[in-house]
Amino acid sequence: MDTIRYGRSTGGRAAAVAVLTLLPLAAGPAAAASPSPSEMASVVSDWNAVAVTTLIGDTGKAPVETFLYLGFVHAAIYDAVVGIHPRYQPYRPHHPAPPHASATAAAAAAAHTILETYSPYAQAALDTALAASLARVPDGAAKTAGIAYGELVARDLVELRAHDGRNAPVQYTPAPAPGVWRPTPPAYAPMAAPWLGGVTPLLARSAAQFAPPAPPSLTSRRYTRDFIEVKLLGSIDSTVRTTAQTDLARFFSGNAAVQVNVALRDQAAVRGLDIADAARMFAAVVMTTADALIVTWQSKLEHAYWRPITAIQLADTDGNPDTAADPAWTPLLVTPNYPDYVSGYNAVIAASSRALENVVGRRLNLTLGSTAVPGATRHYESGTALRADVVNARIWLGIHFRTADTAARTLGVDLADWSSRHYFRPAARHG
Repeated sequence: MDTIRYGRSTGGRAAAVAVLTLLPLAAGPAAAASPSPSEMASVVSDWNAVAVTTLIGDTGKAPVETFLYLGFVHAAIYDAVVGIHPRYQPYRPHHPAPPHASATAAAAAAAHTILETYSPYAQAALDTALAASLARVPDGAAKTAGIAYGELVARDLVELRAHDGRNAPVQYTPAPAPGVWRPTPPAYAPMAAPWLGGVTPLLARSAAQFAPPAPPSLTSRRYTRDFIEVKLLGSIDSTVRTTAQTDLARFFSGNAAVQVNVALRDQAAVRGLDIADAARMFAAVVMTTADALIVTWQSKLEHAYWRPITAIQLADTDGNPDTAADPAWTPLLVTPNYPDYVSGYNAVIAASSRALENVVGRRLNLTLGSTAVPGATRHYESGTALRADVVNARIWLGIHFRTADTAARTLGVDLADWSSRHYFRPAARHG
């Protein structure tokens, strides 16, 4: 069996199936019970780090796309691992894995195949990372079969996502009017990745399944309250916002994908997860978060709600006698180039923290860093406390109304709870 040949140039789905059919197809109960000590759980974190670096460095993708493609990567890793060690139900059915195949090799090959498909610019770096991962797996039939199976699973998922709405030619130019989003200073950039709101979710039945309610009308008490709060606390020169509030706001003003995924790698290490549990944790969190962003973008497209900077500068047009215009008002953070409702950062943190709670339990013991404040960390024992801080932070940055934050929090929690009931469940014989 050691003479089986593997190579990308002769590979693809047909070659992978050919390799697999040379081996028995059904793993017995002993093989399914638990990954052996030879399996390296670190391969999941290693390829998470490779994926984040690769996707952030992909100039053909907007930053908001990172979680979507991370979802593809971790779906492939998860299915490759649990196909070999079926402790948990797979995300999608695949050709049965051979017994004794290396899940470490399968995970690395699956992630590599996804990333080279969607970020081919990084081929050389990805090949180097794959060689490093595979060098830790002894040569032999297990390694060969694992590589073939990982590639097979990844190509199945690439085929599944072939016509999912990504990069559709969506033009988003809502007519300016009171309450309606328009590009904001200083760049006045068009909406980023408007097609994202029409992408088929990875887990949810549709984006409409978790759609938030409509935002408040411009003359409502809630809008008035939100307006006054962000105007006072979110301006760049606020005399009301405290130093502690400013510090918290700045901490949650960086790259959320980096923040969440570094924390997940730390969780995998401090909890001592084996390869199957690590694959499950990353997949549950990252795939749920990808869906949360899809639902968020659909809401942004549908409601086209203006940002605080626009609302405050043009308050004399909103028909509300209790809001006062300030044409010079500027937020603490430059406003991102997409509508207010709902908050993407809050959706990310709510979905990821709740999905993590659903996997590891309510006591998170979670340490977060910040790309905006290098070296700073914050520790959270509960997702509730983390989610509350992020709601406030985005208001104190001056870029969201409170309702956009709380609606995103609800969306993320509800989606994560639903996903945990329908995916990543223990396999029947382990349940």
